[in-house]
Amino acid sequence: MEATGTDEVEKIKSKFMSAWHNMKYSWVLKTKTYFSRNSPVFLLGKCYHFKTEGEYKALHSSQSSSAGALGRYYGSNFDKINTEISGNVEEFRKDFISRIWLTYREEFPQIKGSALTTDCGWGCTLRTGQMLLAQGLMLHFLGRAWVWPEALDMDSSDSESWTSNTVRKLTASFEASLTAERDPKILPRPQRGPARSSWDVTEMRNEVYHRKIISWFGDSPLAAFGLHQLIEYGKKSGKMAGDWYGPAVVAHILRKAVEEARDPELQGVTVYVAQDCTVYSSDVIDRQCSFMDSGKAGTKAVIILVPVRLGGERTNTDYLEFVKGILSLEYCVGIIGGKPKQSYYFAGFQDDSLIYMDPHYCQSFVDVSIKDFPLESFHCPSPKKMSFKKMDPSCTIGFYCRTVQDFEKASEEITKV
Repeated sequence: MEATGTDEVEKIKSKFMSAWHNMKYSWVLKTKTYFSRNSPVFLLGKCYHFKTEGEYKALHSSQSSSAGALGRYYGSNFDKINTEISGNVEEFRKDFISRIWLTYREEFPQIKGSALTTDCGWGCTLRTGQMLLAQGLMLHFLGRAWVWPEALDMDSSDSESWTSNTVRKLTASFEASLTAERDPKILPRPQRGPARSSWDVTEMRNEVYHRKIISWFGDSPLAAFGLHQLIEYGKKSGKMAGDWYGPAVVAHILRKAVEEARDPELQGVTVYVAQDCTVYSSDVIDRQCSFMDSGKAGTKAVIILVPVRLGGERTNTDYLEFVKGILSLEYCVGIIGGKPKQSYYFAGFQDDSLIYMDPHYCQSFVDVSIKDFPLESFHCPSPKKMSFKKMDPSCTIGFYCRTVQDFEKASEEITKV
């Protein structure tokens, strides 16, 4: 009877905390994020510029003094970055919205060993770790050029799986957040026809992997990288459900989760966690060249996680250019970081502000085991920005390398940064 009473108290406490965090964090959705039209925006190795298309083409084709200024600003990485520049605002919107967004959830199956059915208030670093791993898997299965075809429909969608009324209403268009506002344009969908059959096959294949990747992060005990499994792996580090997790601990939890994953699709991916900020090349290559569970030899893709500290009690601003350089690399899959006791997934930057996805929105549980489960709540419709000065010094940086050759190239690029 006493145990039952304790469980009831925990359930009531859990619901109260869920309601509190919905109220506490949803106000952020009412604020606008402003982007300058005069500075490049970097998102996971891609560069965008928000000048008008005509102006930008002139800059890009002639590689005029403005392009030279970009080259001087970004140094040795500019030659590679220059090929990735896009002048279309909607291209950036599609790219950002296509990243997988993982947030607090409520009313999911009870976590083993606790009465918790939500991670509101304590699971944000696990969520940002999930987002980083999800980006690595998207690169592996879909490639960096992939974008979700439904991305531009997000602003007008009204997902019933989102519990907060503020979340349902969300912001108007991302276009309206630009300093010089203009009417948003929605690109028409291409017409289907016989000539598009091969493209349709590719689109269907991509959608299968899109859903499969999200399902691996579902909030159920069976999901390979779901909250329930990550908490089980965290117990070996002395962490329990309801505890706060740091970026370094999460890095090791993700490594263990990938090692233990039994889905045959995941046998070609491994995770390496740096020791004392040092990546040992021979160890990474050994992991990439290790045998698969089936006994077949084959090179594995590797996700490299580097826990670092960028200063003492506060982040040292001398690291600003380093962080920018990292986020401008095509091999980067983001940073598990944030403000003190509040984790964010950093995916890009503009000027001295970091662009991030925020896990601090409590959404309803989505059963990803059902066919055609709703996807909207797994994609963030609006980027947020934060001054680099506010960044917590403790973070984990992630990289993805498909082959040993990619790892060697990435090592060269990182050394330049």
